Formats: sequence, C-alpha cells, structure tokens
Amino acid sequence: MATASPQHLLDDIKNSEEQQPGQQEQQEFLSSVETIALTIFLSLIIIMTVFGNLLVMVALCKDRHLRKKKTNYFIVSLAFADLLVALVVMPFAAIELTTGQWRYGEIFCLVRTSLDVLLTTASILHLCCIALDRYYAICCQPLVYRHKMTPMRVAVMLSGCWLIPTFISFLPIMQSWNAIGIEDIIEERRALAGGSNDTSCVFLVNRPYALICSAVAFYVPLGLMVLAYQRIYVTAMTHVRQIETLQRAGSAPVTGTIPVITVRTSTSSDPLEHYRLRTPTGSSSSEQAPVGHSRMRIETKAAKTLAVIMGCFCLCWAPFFITNIVDPFIHYSVPWQLWTAWLWLGYINSGLNPFLYAFLNRAFRRAFLVILCCGDERYARQGSCSYGPTHRACSAASVNGTSMALRLSFLPNRSYSDNGRTILANEQESQDSLGPL
Repeated sequence: MATASPQHLLDDIKNSEEQQPGQQEQQEFLSSVETIALTIFLSLIIIMTVFGNLLVMVALCKDRHLRKKKTNYFIVSLAFADLLVALVVMPFAAIELTTGQWRYGEIFCLVRTSLDVLLTTASILHLCCIALDRYYAICCQPLVYRHKMTPMRVAVMLSGCWLIPTFISFLPIMQSWNAIGIEDIIEERRALAGGSNDTSCVFLVNRPYALICSAVAFYVPLGLMVLAYQRIYVTAMTHVRQIETLQRAGSAPVTGTIPVITVRTSTSSDPLEHYRLRTPTGSSSSEQAPVGHSRMRIETKAAKTLAVIMGCFCLCWAPFFITNIVDPFIHYSVPWQLWTAWLWLGYINSGLNPFLYAFLNRAFRRAFLVILCCGDERYARQGSCSYGPTHRACSAASVNGTSMALRLSFLPNRSYSDNGRTILANEQESQDSLGPL
C-alpha cells in the first residue's frame, strides 16, 4: 500500500494555505451580495406596505363618500394597523436580519416583540371583523343589519381589535409569563447568540402561551372568517338560483325594458344595494347570455374572490402559527431560518391587505386616482353620485371589488319579495358592474 512522502504532504499544505485567502474573499463577496439583495428585498416590502396603507387612509380622509360606509372604517383601521407594522416592526426586524445583531438593548427587545404581537394580531382581528360585517350585510335582512351594525357597535368592534391583542402582547411579555418553565432554554439560546438581549433579541414561548396566543391571534379569527365567507357564498348562490327561477317564470319579453339585477358579494351600509334591478336601454336579445352560463360565471367569480381573500390570509399566516404551536412540543428544534421566513411571510400580509380590501374597490380606486393625479376633477366627477333619471347611480361599496349581474325580463317599477328581503325593480335605478378579479 503506497504512502505519501513528506515532501508531497508539505506541498499539499502549502497549496491549501495559498487557496484559503482566495476562498475567504469569495465567501465574503457572496455574503455581501446576499446581504445587499436581502436588504433591497426587505426595503421594497416595507415601502410597498407603507405606501399602500397610507394611500388607503388618505383616501378615506379626503373622500366624504367613502366615510359614509361603515365597512370602510374597518378598512382604514386595518390600514392603520398594517402601517404601524411597516413603520415600527418591520424595520427593526430587517436590521436584525441583515446585520445578524440586536443593538437596541434588552428592554427595547421586549417592547419590539410586544408591538409585533400587538399589531399583527390587531391586523388579523380587523380581517375577522370585516368578514362578520359582510356576513350581516349579505346574509341578514336589512333591518337586522341596521340593528346589528350600529355606529356604537362598530366602535366597540374596532376597540376590541386594538384592546384584545394587549392581553397576549404587552401584559404577558413584559411580565415574562411566556418564559415560565423554559428559562434554562432561553439562557442557552442567549449564550449561543451572544450572551444577553443586549446583543441578541431571543424570544421563546412556553406551551400555554403558544396555545393561547395562537388561538386568539389566528385560529379563532380563522374559524369565524371561514364560517362567515362560507355563509356569504351559500347565500349568494341561493339568490342566483332564485333569480333563475324568477326569470323562467317571467320569461315573456317586455319591449324596451330589460331590468338587470346586480348581486354583489360586498359590504354596503344598505344590504338592499346588493340585489338591485336596473334597466339598460337599447339592449338586444343577442346580448343576453344563457342563464346556465351566467350562473356558472357568477359562481366562478364569487368562489374566486373568496378563495383569493382566504387563500392569501392562510398562506401568509398559517405556516407561522402552525410552527408556533409545534415548536414548544418538539423541544424548540425549528431552525431560526424557518422562523424568520414564516414571520416575514406574515408581514407580507400587511402589504397585501390594501390590495385585497381597498384597491379592488371601485370607490377606493377612484379616490386613489384623484390623490395620485393631484386632485384631477375628471376622476372626482367619475366617482360622484347622481340619482336622476338620466344619470347613473353610484355603485354599492364593494370591499372585494366584484359584482355579478344577471339579465331578467320583468316589468319595471315593481318589487319582488324574497323571504322578507325586497328585490327592487326600478327602471330609474342602475348599478355599475365591476369586472372579476
């Protein structure tokens, strides 16, 4: 068996020593490039989140028509919570991630963590309140909605969105209730990270805190949102089928008037605005699609809208809260890289909310155009309301930006009763139809 000579061994050691400086320089270069790319990516997320949510808040302040809708107060409060996430939470998380150090001391570490839990939970609770508001507006009778969603109740719901998170953020974190029973593990992590929270911000939670916090901040709101949107979808589809039955019963053509019913999967201060008939002029029989095709199109729109809303919410937050519950039961073995990825995925939800709940709303889009175009009166006139016989009425507020229309052959100026809900048929009323997502 051959062995290497001493001279060969010395040559190998010398060659390896000559290669080490080059490899180190290459690793440092790759590390700096990765840091720059990561910094740019995180900065874009923060800037887009700030811009989108700030635009929503300015739009509500400048447009008095938006202030008339109760749902829009939930949206602007949601935008404020997401704006604070982008201004208070994200920058410090980005600095810690890109530099690998925490430079702001132990007290501010606890404050930053408390703000993180408070604001992200408030954002999620706002989404739950929006879903409940939609449920009452679409699935309940008009008088029930007005009774349920009074200004006082809206204020109470908004207050709850901000007060409830304090009981799982500042109160337990500042009292270190989350660390009861796992003090040794936290000290071990601090030693590995740098010795104390002066140079590293270590936050671990025990099992009771993980279960309670996750339930309040995610699982309970998720369950309510699923139930609300499921009932909204079922109600919308029930009305579509009832409209189809009415169309078959009144299929005799009426010259000059073909009312159109607009069924909206949105929230409005008046639930009657979700189901209105309008009369187009000059419409021909060739413009009317088959009922089966129209119903399929409506069901597809509604399903896609609700799927986008729930899909984005679950995609952004489910990984984090699943990991949050699992980690304490597997001895905190989840890698920090995975934790960071899931956390920033949840932060991205704060940047998506303006697009899901405001940018897809026609009224908000018009307000945005007025703001971005420096108050151009053309967009202000397009968004104005007029109820005269020769003008088009303002469209009902659509939170998710979708509406669905079916053509019916009924006489104008008549009303049809549907289990206590009146469907209006007035030739002077009209509703703008918004396209699908």
